[in-house]
Amino acid sequence: EVQLQASGGGLVQPGGSLRLSCAASGFKFDEYAIGWFRQAPGKGREGVSCISSLGGSWYYANSVKGRFTISRDNAKNTVYLQMNSLKPEDTGVYYCAKPRSQAGSYYYGCVNGMDEWGKGTLVTVSS
Repeated sequence: EVQLQASGGGLVQPGGSLRLSCAASGFKFDEYAIGWFRQAPGKGREGVSCISSLGGSWYYANSVKGRFTISRDNAKNTVYLQMNSLKPEDTGVYYCAKPRSQAGSYYYGCVNGMDEWGKGTLVTVSS
């Protein structure tokens, strides 16, 4: 059974930092792209950042470029999202996801959505 568990969310002041983790199991982790998505209150889900299976390529939404960094540790079956200089508009539930197939592109998946999702973690940026 595929499992994707996001953690690390919380309440942080504007300008602060958080690191999210996505722990995966139930599939051959190093063969799949993984993505981070978020859903703000009253809005649709958007792709924040996605990374290729071996970690050599990545995508960032324009709204987070220069502030967020995605990485993965295939030995630990975990993907991270380091979020710095957080803004109130970064508030939302953050999910990690994977495509159904090993051939699924990190870029296409980030722009168009992925197929298998974990439960999210809430990030609240507020003073």
